[in-house]
Amino acid sequence: MRYDVVIIGSGVAGLYTAIALPKTLNVLIINKSYPWECNTYYAQGGVTTAYDDDDIALHIQDTLDAGAGMCDREAVSVMSQNSQGVIHDLIDRGFLFDKDDEGHLLYTKEAAHSRSRILHAGGDATGRHLHFFLLNQNPHLMLSDATVVDLLIENNQCCGVEVFVEGSRKIILADNVVIASGGVGSLYEYHTNASTISGDIHGICIEKGISLESMEMMQFHPTVFVANNWARKLLLTEALRGEGAHVVDENGYRFLFEYDPRGELAPRDIVSRAIFDYKQRTGKQVYLSCEDFEPEYFKERFPNIYKSLHDLGFQLPKERVPISPAFHYAVGGIKTELNGHVPGIKGLYAVGEAASTGVHGANRLASNSLLEGLVFSKKAAESILFHPLKGCSEPFQAGDEPLEREGDKEKKDQLRRIMWDNVSIVRTPAGLQIAHEAIDRMLSDGVGRLLRLRLLTALSIVESAQKRSESIGVHYMTKN
Repeated sequence: MRYDVVIIGSGVAGLYTAIALPKTLNVLIINKSYPWECNTYYAQGGVTTAYDDDDIALHIQDTLDAGAGMCDREAVSVMSQNSQGVIHDLIDRGFLFDKDDEGHLLYTKEAAHSRSRILHAGGDATGRHLHFFLLNQNPHLMLSDATVVDLLIENNQCCGVEVFVEGSRKIILADNVVIASGGVGSLYEYHTNASTISGDIHGICIEKGISLESMEMMQFHPTVFVANNWARKLLLTEALRGEGAHVVDENGYRFLFEYDPRGELAPRDIVSRAIFDYKQRTGKQVYLSCEDFEPEYFKERFPNIYKSLHDLGFQLPKERVPISPAFHYAVGGIKTELNGHVPGIKGLYAVGEAASTGVHGANRLASNSLLEGLVFSKKAAESILFHPLKGCSEPFQAGDEPLEREGDKEKKDQLRRIMWDNVSIVRTPAGLQIAHEAIDRMLSDGVGRLLRLRLLTALSIVESAQKRSESIGVHYMTKN
């Protein structure tokens, strides 16, 4: 099998890349599970855009401020300057953002934004609506229930992928490969990610000597309902706090103002650490209070949160919901250029959460993720069209390393606990060393390939954290 373009992943970045490529190209999108099991589907808050041309400079500054001085200013500028263009493209294609009764687009505000500039759809179901829309726009082939287990690289050119599908390993050749596989959520015990998001492709990149950057920058969402039995915990969107929800203790005290004068509207790394510290310091439970919302407005504005929590026995907005921070977003990833190209490897691109464009720096500004996926996936598609490549002629054989071994499931669970206990919201040199040694032991135990790839990615996060001794953004270090 040979294609002009193979896209790994069917979230917003993978699908927007696909619809920017003409039907005349032979394109294949590979899904690890079914098409909608991706982080885009679960995104609640919305899509950031510069409100108008005058807002571009302010949006850039808000992004730079949230990124704690580590953002790539040029990348941030590219994202903001192209934000209105991708939004207009979606609308022109027929996508419906939420509007008021007079037909005007509704904008909301989230933490660390200096004005309302976030568009949403279906109330709190922006990702779901956008994902469904892009799936229907996509004219290209999809291969589902297929796991990419290797990138085929010869002479500094990506020649395709090796996949495990229908019980066997197969070679798929391609002139271009676009990695849109998402982040690393399944490496952590508590996370908000789709079940398929486990950092496998990052591990393959490590094997191939492809650069990852800012892997210590893992973002934790402060308001997550974790008291369920699912691997994916229930995210309570930042838009709730942007529109008036409060974080309180069991006595109704809004303690966040002890940590930052912005309270609930401080950047999410500050809010996450504040909740973590307050719970440890006082032993009190922490809740999200939505009591200031009118019931009918709440049900209309946040229908999915309302239904999900109602099904779990909560009466919103009257009843408070116990919350905890949980892993949410990989700020770092596969190093790319501004057109999504992976430096040094012809025909290889990375977009969306899998990539590190430099936009987010040390901390992602709320709701910039869907925008980043849209802007840079379009750039990647344009680069593929403007720089056509000849495919590789080398023959490739499927590998024979066992994908799974006995005991891998238990080791995966152990890895999640290790990462949550030692490499999450607050980190210490001793905790990072414990994690490093535990991962080393598992790697030397003889594990299946899929677990080994996860372990390599986890080790990259730990080692990156060990190299940065000072706290910045989402990377918070203490001595003990």
